[in-house]
Amino acid sequence: MPLPASPPAPVERLADDDITTAVERFIFTKKGMAAPLIEVVTHDGIVELTGFAGTLLERERATALAQAVRGVRGVINEVIIRAPDVPDPALRSAVDAALARDPATTGYNVRCHASCGEVTVEGAVQSWAEQQLVLQALRGVRGVTAIHNKLDVHRGEITNSDSEITVQIRELLNWDIRVQSELVSIRTAHGVVHLAGTVGTPAERDFAVATAYQAGATHVNARDLFVARWALDKSLRREKFVRRADEDVAQAVRDALRLDPRVRAFGPTVRVRDGVATLAGAVSNLLAQQAAERDAENIVGVREVHNLLQVATHYPAPDAATQQHIKAALACDAYVSPYAFTVNVSNGKVQLYGTVNTHFEQERAADVAASVAGVVTLDNHVQHGPAATPAARRSGAAGHPEPDHALEQRLRNHYYWSALLHDQDLDIRVREGRVTLIGTVDTHWQRRIAAQQARACGARDVNNHLRLAAWGRGGPC
Repeated sequence: MPLPASPPAPVERLADDDITTAVERFIFTKKGMAAPLIEVVTHDGIVELTGFAGTLLERERATALAQAVRGVRGVINEVIIRAPDVPDPALRSAVDAALARDPATTGYNVRCHASCGEVTVEGAVQSWAEQQLVLQALRGVRGVTAIHNKLDVHRGEITNSDSEITVQIRELLNWDIRVQSELVSIRTAHGVVHLAGTVGTPAERDFAVATAYQAGATHVNARDLFVARWALDKSLRREKFVRRADEDVAQAVRDALRLDPRVRAFGPTVRVRDGVATLAGAVSNLLAQQAAERDAENIVGVREVHNLLQVATHYPAPDAATQQHIKAALACDAYVSPYAFTVNVSNGKVQLYGTVNTHFEQERAADVAASVAGVVTLDNHVQHGPAATPAARRSGAAGHPEPDHALEQRLRNHYYWSALLHDQDLDIRVREGRVTLIGTVDTHWQRRIAAQQARACGARDVNNHLRLAAWGRGGPC
């Protein structure tokens, strides 16, 4: 399909100053961000972030938040990390423990060295995706200010030809709800993938690059893959979301699961009927179960996922050991280490208690606990205080809740500037701080993001009644 050379319709002009203000709002309203320490400047849609952050994850999160604003064509992140000083031996021990606790990385042949907050990781992994799991685990450790990646990716004796890599990338992009693949051209030469064309957001561009690496690219050249807002036009995406045959959808889900290093070893059974994907079988850890569901939701044609995967291990860890590992993981996490938690474990079933300042930290605590090998199920009873909402912080008084109309207006403004949601048919109702979302969105991903953004804007709770829209003659995808 030839690449469109120009926008299909006039595009609303967005001023750099307005984009800067929107990025600042996105960063300010997201919990876990030190917004006053980050400065934002925009030039011709390119956002530059400067200032300071407390963790590598916070800096990474600032980039993602800026990319989520419509009108942003790219992000230059010059934010400097100011993390608490952790002695080299303690930091080395913490990063080693983080890799050992994660059920996906525990068996990897990697070694870490720590010096003045900087961590060097060496060794060998089997894929780019495995490399990313290692780096993500290290970013979450309290005290890490920089990571020097010296990991070798050993792809094995059997490698795909250039044409096979190109075909696989095309198939993966065609089935990924997050990328408008028809606007992207792909060429592979000697293992190097060249991407060209147009996408709607910097995040979409990153997804395309990551997909190329997942397919086996040794390097990805995406300098000719441009970001333009006209590529977000819904009329360009109708062909992508026409109804697909159930077996084709099921095969696309299987292909996605095979590329996920958390899931591929377990070979889940996948069945699709009328767009409802059912995952069955057994996995060894809770993160694998959760990852499989997300992978399925990101496939075109999946309108619902029934996750019947069971978490079962051949050699269950003693509950006392699992409890201790969870406590240790929480204690060294870059976000939630300052808080005290109570952890109860019975036959691998975890109940987590405590109090944190924000909803983001509440979810982060659950994610950290779920990442520990031996966790079968997790009930998150962690509470967060009302003073943690952006509105309460501005008012300075937790005892005076924000008026519903103020929350509703802030959320409408947030959705207006959201690259993913600004053109979706959704509406908002607010009552006593509880947000109800109604209407339609195009994908599961947008449905998930809409609820996350409502919580980030200060909603006490979210009733997500958004449905998936119908596309093309085939009806709902």
